[in-house]
Amino acid sequence: MSRSRRANIARALWVAWAVIVWNVVFDRIIVVAGREYIRTAIDAAAAGRPRPRLDDFMRPAVPHGVWVSSVSALTILVVGLLSIAYASRHDRLLRER
Repeated sequence: MSRSRRANIARALWVAWAVIVWNVVFDRIIVVAGREYIRTAIDAAAAGRPRPRLDDFMRPAVPHGVWVSSVSALTILVVGLLSIAYASRHDRLLRER
């Protein structure tokens, strides 16, 4: 397999990893917000208070989830692509010797 093909496969794998991490982090933040709502609703019902609005919990969770998951995925993508660029350059320098 050629070096450029290996580099392309490595890039694709880093992109896939970043997409997977984005989805996992976003999902986790949404799930935690949902669980927080459920706990608060149960506590409110037990205390005889009105049930909280789901929107009050989920609406702030969405932009927070987008922000945190995007930063996580971007960090992975930058590290991966810079690593590939460094390895390709290092490999090219070794071949020139």
